[in-house]
Amino acid sequence: MDSDGARVFDRLTGIIDYPMFVVTTVAGGETAGCLVGFTTQASLDPPRFLVCLSQANHTFRIARRAEHLAVHALGPAQHRLAALFGAATEDRHDKFVRCAWKPGPHGLPVLTEAPLWFAGPIIDRIRLGDHTGFLIDPQWGADHGAQAPVLSFRAVTDLDPGHPG
Repeated sequence: MDSDGARVFDRLTGIIDYPMFVVTTVAGGETAGCLVGFTTQASLDPPRFLVCLSQANHTFRIARRAEHLAVHALGPAQHRLAALFGAATEDRHDKFVRCAWKPGPHGLPVLTEAPLWFAGPIIDRIRLGDHTGFLIDPQWGADHGAQAPVLSFRAVTDLDPGHPG
C-alpha cells in the first residue's frame, strides 16, 4: 500500500504545473535568492504565504538567520532571470551583480525586472522533511503590471539546479 501511495503521489506531483517564484532575503549584510516552486497561500485572514526552501540551498542558510523574505513573480518571458536564480548557486556566484535590483524594505533585495513582488516578516519556520517552510506576513509590495500567467514549472524544466536536491 505504501509504495502505491508514493507512486500515485509522484504521478500527481509530476503533472502539476506549479508557479515559480524568486525569493530573496538578507541577513548580516549578506544577500541571497533562489528560484522556488514549493509555495502556497496559507491564509486569507490574516494573509499568509508559505515559502519552502531546500535545506541544501545557500538561500536557506541565509534565510534561517533573516527576519524578512521577498517573493517575486516572474512572467514567462523572464526565463533568463529564472535561470540566474535557479541554475546558479551563490556558493560560487554573486547573482545580484548579474541582475537589476534595489534595496527594498529592511534592505531586502527587490528585483526590478519582477512585474510583481511582495515581502514581509518571517513569522514562523517549520521543518518539512528536506525543506523548511517560512511563513510570511505580506506587508509590502508592488505591482508593475503583472499579467497572467506567471512563470511555471514546465517553463523551467530545462534548468539544472544550482545545488543537489
